[in-house]
Amino acid sequence: MSSIPTLLSSAVEAIAGVDPELRPATKPQFGHFQSNVALRLAKAEGKPPREVAARIVDTLDVSEWCEPLEIAGPGFINFRIKADVLAAEASRQLTDPAVGVVPTDMPQRVVIDYSGANVAKQMHVGHLRSTVIGDCFNRVLTALGHTVIPQNHLGDWGTQFGMLVEQILEEGLDASTFDLIKAEELYRRANEHFKEDPVFADKARKRVVALQSGDEQTLSIWRQLITLSVAGFNGVYARLHVKLTDDDLAGESTYNDDLAVVARELEESGTAVIDDGALCVFVEGFNSPMIIRKSDGGYGYGITDLAAVRHRVRDLKADRMIYVVGTEQTYHFNQVFAVCRKAGYLPDDVVAEHAGYGLILGADGKRLRTRDGGTMKLINLLDAAEEKASPPIALAAIKYADLSSGLQKDYVFDIDRMVKAQGNTGPYLQYAHARCSQVLRKAEAEQFDVPTKITVIDEPAEQTLALQLTKYGETVADVAETLQPHRLCGYLYDLAVAYTDFYENCPVLKAEGEIRASRLALCLATKRVLAAGLDLLGIEALERM
Repeated sequence: MSSIPTLLSSAVEAIAGVDPELRPATKPQFGHFQSNVALRLAKAEGKPPREVAARIVDTLDVSEWCEPLEIAGPGFINFRIKADVLAAEASRQLTDPAVGVVPTDMPQRVVIDYSGANVAKQMHVGHLRSTVIGDCFNRVLTALGHTVIPQNHLGDWGTQFGMLVEQILEEGLDASTFDLIKAEELYRRANEHFKEDPVFADKARKRVVALQSGDEQTLSIWRQLITLSVAGFNGVYARLHVKLTDDDLAGESTYNDDLAVVARELEESGTAVIDDGALCVFVEGFNSPMIIRKSDGGYGYGITDLAAVRHRVRDLKADRMIYVVGTEQTYHFNQVFAVCRKAGYLPDDVVAEHAGYGLILGADGKRLRTRDGGTMKLINLLDAAEEKASPPIALAAIKYADLSSGLQKDYVFDIDRMVKAQGNTGPYLQYAHARCSQVLRKAEAEQFDVPTKITVIDEPAEQTLALQLTKYGETVADVAETLQPHRLCGYLYDLAVAYTDFYENCPVLKAEGEIRASRLALCLATKRVLAAGLDLLGIEALERM
């Protein structure tokens, strides 16, 4: 069912012919919502705003939901929802297993490309946003009944592996004994060796050819590097409490055998043409072509992504694809999608979206780095947060800070602010949930029954909380459509604020009879919605804090 504000907006728009732009009332005496639609229409009609407002009010029949409408000031229309309507709608959160989330009537197969760490390197702070945001999308879309297919596009192929394998052989090392830290140290040594020793560099390049040709010794070491890397990644995923598993791994190597096929298909269809010895695709609107195959026979940067789109549409049967990658890759993915449309790999009825995100900044306003200027490792970031708070609170602080910022915005990593249980933070939402739990525990101890129905909401704080509870399902659906998780964060924060106001102004356990029962039901409904919403953010809803 649509929320009450949505129903009201639709009813007013049907009469007025324009969006009423319903806004929450600024004060309780103005009702629950206000609209300035009459003021906007008055200018076009050449009539006084109050006259226009009176006409709308006389024509509009919302008596099913609202008390008699009021005209205020120069022509504002005030809407006050009936208390019994609010109570009935908020009570749905007590009996509905989905807590107000209505499953979609058009379920899709949705591929989400996220995390994408690089083999033989520790995950760094740059992987945090992709992993946390992608996990949130996974949870939200799954909650709505879509089939989500996560794809962890590991960097597990390419020239760096020739360098790594050759260094292992020269040093006589057993890669199976490595962990990810040792592998990264090896990478640094190999990279320096590659730069300083032309003979080694030549061997490393030949080793790449051996890898691509299926040389068993080279492949064996490569597999060991992948195994130890995945073990390290899984440790981080466990600490982050994200849903990624080994079944979701789909690294660059997955598509290696498809590259020649893609290049041939593009050339034979005329999508790609030879230009100065290279096989290229020219797409209108881009200032340079996508190089499919270089003049020396090597493949271009983008062909792996073309092969991935081809596989995800053809084999995984994706209806929608979401790429959770930083905004610096916007041009690249726009071009990938355009080339795939031209090639027929991406039919018009399949949606492809780049959910780009901004940077995590330090206190100096620059990209977050270690004190010596290096890239901060993700485990070090988690360790720093856990020095300030318990693991579930620290994780809530990190995830909420990441998700509550507009996706494409940069944000400052300020752990001291983020772990506070005051203000717009993850721990504040956890505290609101814990406060609900505390009230309900005390009610149980005093043997007060908690009903599954809200009946009495005469106080403004009760009504505000009840109204906020009714908006949860539509908020989740909105996030699924827009891919803007900060809207869910904003909703949950507003709900927590409304609960705090209710808690401070409406005694629960000291109330009596039906009033106490109804307020306990409000507490339970709030707890259920907070728990459900926090879970969609990947945050643990704590019983005590």
